[in-house]
Amino acid sequence: MRDKHGLLHAPIAAVLLKMTLPNLVGILTILGFSLVDTFFVSQLGTEALAAISFTFPVTLVVSSIAVGIGAGVSTLLGRLIGGGHSGEAKVFLHDTLLLTFALVSLICALGSLFTGPLFSLLGARGESLSLVHDYMFVWFLGAPLLVMVMVGNQGLRSTGDTHSPAKIMALAAVINLILDPLLIFGIGPFPRLEIQGAAIASLLSWLLAAFLSGYLLIVKRNMIVFADADWSRLRDNWRRLARIAQPAALMNLMNPIANAVIMAMLARVDHGAVAAFGAGTRIESVLLMVVMALSSSLMPFIAQNLGAGQPARAREALMLTLKFVLFFQTLLYLPLLLLADPIAALFSSDPKVVDWLSFYLIALPAAYGPLGVVIIVATSLNAYHRSMASLVINVCRLFLLMLPLAALGSYLYGVQGLMLALPLTNALMGLACFILAGRVSEPGAAVSAGQLSGSAQD
Repeated sequence: MRDKHGLLHAPIAAVLLKMTLPNLVGILTILGFSLVDTFFVSQLGTEALAAISFTFPVTLVVSSIAVGIGAGVSTLLGRLIGGGHSGEAKVFLHDTLLLTFALVSLICALGSLFTGPLFSLLGARGESLSLVHDYMFVWFLGAPLLVMVMVGNQGLRSTGDTHSPAKIMALAAVINLILDPLLIFGIGPFPRLEIQGAAIASLLSWLLAAFLSGYLLIVKRNMIVFADADWSRLRDNWRRLARIAQPAALMNLMNPIANAVIMAMLARVDHGAVAAFGAGTRIESVLLMVVMALSSSLMPFIAQNLGAGQPARAREALMLTLKFVLFFQTLLYLPLLLLADPIAALFSSDPKVVDWLSFYLIALPAAYGPLGVVIIVATSLNAYHRSMASLVINVCRLFLLMLPLAALGSYLYGVQGLMLALPLTNALMGLACFILAGRVSEPGAAVSAGQLSGSAQD
């Protein structure tokens, strides 16, 4: 399993490109679930679009937990594999997946019980709240499958294999794309289930992805050892995972919390503003998919090189990635200036929603280059075992800058003022993170796999 994909010796740009292209496909398909659901549900009207927009902060909370655990898996497995400890890596992955399923199942059970109060707090009411109930009942049933797939795929990526996760998620996305219109609109022999049909389509797709991911991890790659239920070992492995996963999950949880606050601000204005913001955040995810694909590739790359005692190579990869992200996202912004109105019109026929969504697509992507820098640096710090630094970055960005500026902008200029606060925040934090990346301490980052293994006993 050691350096099969050239993470420790091949040219950096070539390795990252090779890893990122399939990652790009995988992330596009994951984002496709949300974007496809949003597009088809938007055809049901503004209330349905607002309803699925209200679900976004809550679904993102569960996904953020998966991302946090996945960060721990990618970092720790990468270092263990890079240090030649493949046997320990197999037991660690087993223990991690066991914890993941139990934790997410508990969260979804609680979420299902408190759906009404939770979404009422976010501002959903009347028809929108009823539609939210229909969607989230099914979504909570399937979410543990989605999280298991996300964490399992990170296990595959930690070896340098980014192709298999991409193929799994691409197939699942195709199934979702086919089932969505059939179940939402009741085409042919299928019943018309409207917004609940979108959730059922996603659940069936996740079930297929979970089966394929499990087959690869357990049968074909032999990456999991079904170890005995040794409480001492479980506790040590979960504690080791928590050192990375807790700050990483908290960092990612900051985004849905901030989105929920912004959604509540917008709900006071108009549900059309909520609909526009919800559609905008989903489009934003697609526009940032190259950044997310690179961050998924960079984390195991840095982790394996640090585990192998090559911190200079890890730092070179980080700086190369940051420069590329700034260039690429700036280039991507140019066509949006021309296409914002047509894209907005795809998601709504309500003139007010179209106007707000068009403004979102012009204002926010202007700072996606700096936002990409924030994402890359925050993710990479997990590989350097500096997860608390990642958490501090997100807390500063969201709670010291974004939300106060959004409240001020909303008070002075309404919806547009609120939206302008977001790119201003990203520009300021992007500059700060670029400076921080140049000062990453190489010696302190070079923690060997042996030290990592030993730390679990502290």
